[in-house]
Amino acid sequence: MNSASSPAQSKSAAPAVVLLSGGLDSTTVLAIARNEGFAVHALTFRYGQRHSAEIDAAKRIARSAGVARHYLVEIDLTLFGGSALTADIPVPKDRDLTPSSPSAKEIPVTYVPARNTIFLSYALALAEVVEASNIFIGVNALDYSGYPDCRPEYIRAYEKMANLATRAGVEGKTRLVIRTPLISLSKSAIITLGASLGVDYSQTTSCYDPGSNGEACGRCDACQLRLKGFSEAGLEDPIRYASSPTGSRTEKAATGGRAQ
Repeated sequence: MNSASSPAQSKSAAPAVVLLSGGLDSTTVLAIARNEGFAVHALTFRYGQRHSAEIDAAKRIARSAGVARHYLVEIDLTLFGGSALTADIPVPKDRDLTPSSPSAKEIPVTYVPARNTIFLSYALALAEVVEASNIFIGVNALDYSGYPDCRPEYIRAYEKMANLATRAGVEGKTRLVIRTPLISLSKSAIITLGASLGVDYSQTTSCYDPGSNGEACGRCDACQLRLKGFSEAGLEDPIRYASSPTGSRTEKAATGGRAQ
């Protein structure tokens, strides 16, 4: 595990652990934690995902935000596979993600088995060490409800377990809280909130299958949902795309069938 510290944040601020992937949601959550005055201990994972663009993004974002410390943890989920992000499985493109479509109701192949449970376990251990009572994670159950480990009932169950499984919880010194400020927000609401907090979304990456230069494909589920969010928020997505993404099904649905 590698870590880097920054003197930009006050040592007297209460600590919080923030899971930082380098994506749009986790970067917004980081801004929320910083806005609340926490000394952020950011936690990023290199877990065998098919590209390193998000690791580079997380490093940039952590430096820019002036976190108290940024931890980069290396684990290997390719040992298990089972996901288009950790195995030689094609990333789905151009799926219909409108709420009434069958695709929007199924668990997609980009789901990484038990990923959030693994990540939260590391966050829980770090929170005990730095004496943080708040763990922030950017899960969302509205625009992307296909992932089982993004649901409110999962977070509630994990929080209960966390307070049973840690010394801090058992001794009553600290009640650990899993903070999910984005869980019931639409992607457009998340972007609007982040913009109000000064988030530079040009530093973020969302694509599941980026090009060799880091440009987004514009066609995977994550790109479609991101583009839909920016369109509905009335803002331009500042990241680079491999080709014009305006023909995506989801963005058309967001604009009444018209590509914008």
